Amino acid sequence: MPPFSSLQNIRGVGPKRAAILAEAGLRSVADLCDYFPRRYLDRTTIKKIGALRDGETVTVVGSVTGTRLEGGGGRGGSRFKAQISDGSGVLELTWFRGVHYFSKTIHVGDLFAAHGRVTFFGRTPGMQHPDFDKLGGDEESGCGHRDDELYKTGAIIPIYPTTEAMKQAGLTSAALRAIVHRAFRDHPLRIVEYLTPEIMEAHGLMPLAEAYWQLHFPDSAEALERARYRMKWSELFFAQLFFALRRAGERRSLVSARFERSGEKTAGLHASLPFQMTGDQKRAVKEIYHDLRSGRQMNRLVQGDVGSGKTLVAQFAMTLAVDNGLQAAFMAPTEILAFQHYIGLKRALEPLGVTVALLTGRQKKKQREEQLARLEQGEIDIAVGTHAIIEAGVRFRRLGLAIIDEQHRFGVMQRKALQEKAENPHVLLMTATPIPRTLTMGIYGDLDVSIIAEMPAGRQPIRTSLCREEDKARLYEELRREVREGRQAYIVYPLVEESEKMDLKAATESFEQLKSEVFAELRLGLIHGKLPAEEKETVMAAFRSGQLDILVGTTVIEVGVDVPNATVMVIEHAERFGISQLHQLRGRVGRGKHASSCYLVYAKMAGDAKERLHAMAATSDGFRLSEIDLQLRGAGNMLGREQSGTASSLRIADLMTDGEIMRSARAAAFELVEKDETLSHPAHALLRDYYHTHFRKRISLADVG
Repeated sequence: MPPFSSLQNIRGVGPKRAAILAEAGLRSVADLCDYFPRRYLDRTTIKKIGALRDGETVTVVGSVTGTRLEGGGGRGGSRFKAQISDGSGVLELTWFRGVHYFSKTIHVGDLFAAHGRVTFFGRTPGMQHPDFDKLGGDEESGCGHRDDELYKTGAIIPIYPTTEAMKQAGLTSAALRAIVHRAFRDHPLRIVEYLTPEIMEAHGLMPLAEAYWQLHFPDSAEALERARYRMKWSELFFAQLFFALRRAGERRSLVSARFERSGEKTAGLHASLPFQMTGDQKRAVKEIYHDLRSGRQMNRLVQGDVGSGKTLVAQFAMTLAVDNGLQAAFMAPTEILAFQHYIGLKRALEPLGVTVALLTGRQKKKQREEQLARLEQGEIDIAVGTHAIIEAGVRFRRLGLAIIDEQHRFGVMQRKALQEKAENPHVLLMTATPIPRTLTMGIYGDLDVSIIAEMPAGRQPIRTSLCREEDKARLYEELRREVREGRQAYIVYPLVEESEKMDLKAATESFEQLKSEVFAELRLGLIHGKLPAEEKETVMAAFRSGQLDILVGTTVIEVGVDVPNATVMVIEHAERFGISQLHQLRGRVGRGKHASSCYLVYAKMAGDAKERLHAMAATSDGFRLSEIDLQLRGAGNMLGREQSGTASSLRIADLMTDGEIMRSARAAAFELVEKDETLSHPAHALLRDYYHTHFRKRISLADVG
């Protein structure tokens, strides 16, 4: 049977089942080969019911001892319950959806594997909506054995993912095992090894045909582990090969200005520093200098935690550009942040003879025209601005370096427009959103990455506390005490797209109440995204200069606001914020010489919100928090459209757990492209064909991202 003909040719798959399998992307024997089990059952991974603990996620195997249908009328709806026993105890399984299906499918006496989160009701453990697999029955699975026989003899049973429609058509995991086995037995594919013998040997990889067999019909736990490693390694290798080929192509075609001299302005900046740079900052500057002197276009991401000193690193890159007779552009996502950077750069660099100008959408026409003329004539060394910097009328005399701060906040086309202001300017991206290192390699695989994890000396630790809504009076007293001692504070309210109008109304009303009733004796200001730009800047300037005691706002203050005298951050309805936002907001305090506090005020904590808030209280390490966030939200599609969630474009590899495999596969991919930039060597023909057939299309969206 040809590998791409219909699955209807396999016994047990008729037209109806074939249509349902096609909906799940299974149309051929080749598709079945790549339909990997989501987990495996063996005697070593099964937990005894009598040993279960509240809150753990486990797999248990037992016989169904009783079933019952409850409800059916009233608002509560119906539910189906089944009790299973393994001799050590009884576990109760409950379903609120698909009640009719489960009541017809699950019967007393069935041998049953259930996987889910354990919750105790009194002394009885239970699972709600567990994943389940019936073991045994009339259909053979695996290699001609029934599942219950396999289980009793201790063999490893693959558990396949199934949709609701598949289950309704009788396509349970057991039925899929039987179909997969028949496909392998009756319609064997000729599986061609695409990796070279050198790569296979260097990385100790199992041959492809054997890996496919062991994934579906494992002989042992060790053989299964080797097969999974091979498939994960291959998948990550081809994903990284995409990045390696793209970078090689760019380096062949993109020649940028060579920054040959480090002159008086760079030396002046170094001499003016009142402190020692951290080791991470020095390393990042060294890496940037190496790129700028190479003659090839720099494409580097500087990733650093809140307050780690990324802007200083960018300043060294800009002064090097000016020392080489070139201009630099610095683009920020908001006017507040652009103005903040402008003030900081002006203060640090103008005494060195570097001219800094601000370009935003709210400038008066005459002022803007003057700035644009000076920029085009080369009288301005550094232009700082928002997206106004990429508008058609903005022309540079000799742009050599484009810096994009909080780059993830700009669209792809906006970033491209800035790069097109000159012929192949060097590009430096910056982000204060820490990303786990493995995920960084996945998302930014063709960028060079500098990580600044070390915090500058003297940076104050921030004490983070959880506070219930009803305990706010005590919290407000603490805030009042800080203001009496000459310090300032932030109070932040959530603002999300879906309920923006209601959120803004609630924030505005809360501000009025705080101003007139709670802190009547203090000076309060309000800032949010809907305020006119001029008004926003007036409020920020008043807070920065100490004319306001408390700044009340929405998440517009999340990034870039730097007021060293602010020592208290109060985040209202903290359960509605993501970890990244909470961490960014917390980073607005702790910037001066005084101890700082962050209070996470919550009305109700449930599910992930509880884990998010407790993680925030436990650590201030942004990279550790990003790992926790990744575990809670899923990695997202690293090479496609989805930015978060579990819709990863990876079929078997897991960015949360396979960091070591990623590093090995990445090194191999880049080493291969270094030797053969276009994969044109005859020895790489199979590898090249496999990449173009199976991977190039899958990851083509990365061209946009």
